Amino acid sequence: MDYTTLKARHRQERDSWPNNLSLRVHRALSWLERSEQCDDADGRFIFLWIAFNGAYAQELGSLHGGTERERFGLFLAKLVELDTSNRLHQLLWDTYSGTVRVLLDNKYVFQPFWDAHHGDESASDWETRFVESKSGAHRALARSDTATVLSIVLTRLYTLRNQLMHGGATWNGSINRDQLRDCSKFLGELVPTMILVMMEHPNTLWGDACYPVVES
Repeated sequence: MDYTTLKARHRQERDSWPNNLSLRVHRALSWLERSEQCDDADGRFIFLWIAFNGAYAQELGSLHGGTERERFGLFLAKLVELDTSNRLHQLLWDTYSGTVRVLLDNKYVFQPFWDAHHGDESASDWETRFVESKSGAHRALARSDTATVLSIVLTRLYTLRNQLMHGGATWNGSINRDQLRDCSKFLGELVPTMILVMMEHPNTLWGDACYPVVES
């Protein structure tokens, strides 16, 4: 599934959708298209993350607190509930033995590892938590708890997002190629799938989009 396919459906159906959903999908698709034009992993990941944000982020005043990871966790749970075709679950099954498993085994996208590295005593047990996180993902997948697995995986991607967006990595550097490759591959499959689920449920309460279009 790619930008062209999803955009064609968006054009066909958007007039019957609530404005907020149409705007979210329009923005997310624009960044998905840009990601598909990238020939470097850094840019592709950044544009895919913006597409992800464009789809799920709500107007800041209506977020009711919580961290960003908690908010996108709730969003993913809603998507899984609506995904009656089980596309998200199938995505995990299809990628779990490869991309997802490698991602979960990578300590460099596990935030407590970095917290411990920077001297945070509360993260001194990061190795134990790392093993528990991987085991938790395995158990959740075994019981078809797709939302939990997605939340764990997206938390890893969020750490990589922070590294890039806060200047903690070198463009086209050699050090973080593995995690960028794996994260970009997974996000490149997740984002189109979640946009499709949103398009299939236009009457769901998705909330107000961030920075709505304001007429002068």
